[in-house]
Amino acid sequence: MEQRKNLRAARPKREKPGSEKETGSNSEIRLNRFIAHSGICSRREADELIARGLITVNGKVVTDLGTKVLPNDDVRYGKKRLSSEKKVYILLNKPKGYVTTVEDPHADQTVIDLIGDACTERVYPVGRLDKSTTGVLLLTNDGDLTGRLTHPKYKRKKIYHVFLDKAVTRNDLEQIAAGVDIEGEIIAADAVSYADLDDKTQVGIEIHSGQNRIVRRIFEKLGYRVKKLDRVYFAGLTKKNLPRGKWRFLTDKEISMLKRGIF
Repeated sequence: MEQRKNLRAARPKREKPGSEKETGSNSEIRLNRFIAHSGICSRREADELIARGLITVNGKVVTDLGTKVLPNDDVRYGKKRLSSEKKVYILLNKPKGYVTTVEDPHADQTVIDLIGDACTERVYPVGRLDKSTTGVLLLTNDGDLTGRLTHPKYKRKKIYHVFLDKAVTRNDLEQIAAGVDIEGEIIAADAVSYADLDDKTQVGIEIHSGQNRIVRRIFEKLGYRVKKLDRVYFAGLTKKNLPRGKWRFLTDKEISMLKRGIF
């Protein structure tokens, strides 16, 4: 009996599936997490890259989704070496005339130009704002968070202040709330109302659809032209006390809010 107890005590504890062994600077982490931490995509998208054989580790193609790597392993997507770096979160009040991209050979100005030397890490815009659209834009190298904020199933709230070429009728507001047919798909606003009761050319619209230029397309479908579009709210973040064209780092409280989905 005593011998059986000793044998049980000598057996190593099994790690839980998916657990990651922490060993200080030599901590092993799952490959999909390493890729997401590099900022190029979410974990779900990283799994797709791995499965398609587009990721190499130390010169060898890896397709096993359960693969673990060390921080100093040579992980590459194509010829680009990826780095699991410190996470950075920047809030920008985007002005008109800047393209929401990291690099564009055809663009005179991108949003990256506005943050200058804010950090050494390579950050990416979360979602897109048209060149002529202004307002709240988040930039980060946190691929996991980017995935959670942009995937349609999470329905992250976005609020826009829309300036139109003519007064919007009450019937059209009700139509926007009920849903507008955009290329065969009914897109409904979560909420819509006049932004200024004395000026019915201004409308506030809350929407979670991530379709390209969706707010402009809704109003264009109903015969209006959007003169100005300003995003005033995105996933709990606002441009309060942040002048147009300026940026700031998110607070720890804001980062925690985004990661926990409390907004």
